[in-house]
Amino acid sequence: MVCVIDYGAGNLRSVLSALRAVGCDPAVAEAPADIDRSTALILPGVGAAADTMQNLRQRGLADVVANWIAEDRPFLGVCMGLQILFSHSEEGDGQHCLDVLSGRVRRLPAGMKVPHMGWNQVRYTRPCPLFDGIPDGTDFYFVHSYVAEPDDPTILAARTDYGIDFCSAVSQGNMFATQFHPEKSGRAGLHVYRNFVTHAHR
Repeated sequence: MVCVIDYGAGNLRSVLSALRAVGCDPAVAEAPADIDRSTALILPGVGAAADTMQNLRQRGLADVVANWIAEDRPFLGVCMGLQILFSHSEEGDGQHCLDVLSGRVRRLPAGMKVPHMGWNQVRYTRPCPLFDGIPDGTDFYFVHSYVAEPDDPTILAARTDYGIDFCSAVSQGNMFATQFHPEKSGRAGLHVYRNFVTHAHR
């Protein structure tokens, strides 16, 4: 069973609709007990890092997510769901995140149009199950003002150019995360969700 985490600020309905469109019947998790029978977790993302972390902690889900990934169980993070996997975000006055991945999240450089909003090419850096059957350079939809900077370059799965070359997807074992929003990315985005569900149930 694929479970989508509801922490009160994520792009929940769109993600659920996308999953249903690819033949998945997802559940929603608002508390640790809701995850007990899950085989895969999805953490959608909209909003600020501090609010996301506060809501996850208040619902007892922050440690659950970190432990789930540490156990190498299927996980997909989307947008903020990617950023909070890292050690620290510069957003606001700075925010300690889940520290699942070593690295920082930094604001897009001064002088650039912020947020980065709209369609942009995603270029693969290595094979990744999330992108099976999707051509390299496919456009996906982005809405973000901050970008992740992993300390370990081997976790990079894709990059995107927006005046700077930034990390647009990471993968490590059964953990995947995208800076773009698959649920807002049309047919290619649905293909990403289908690939994740297929991978999770192998």
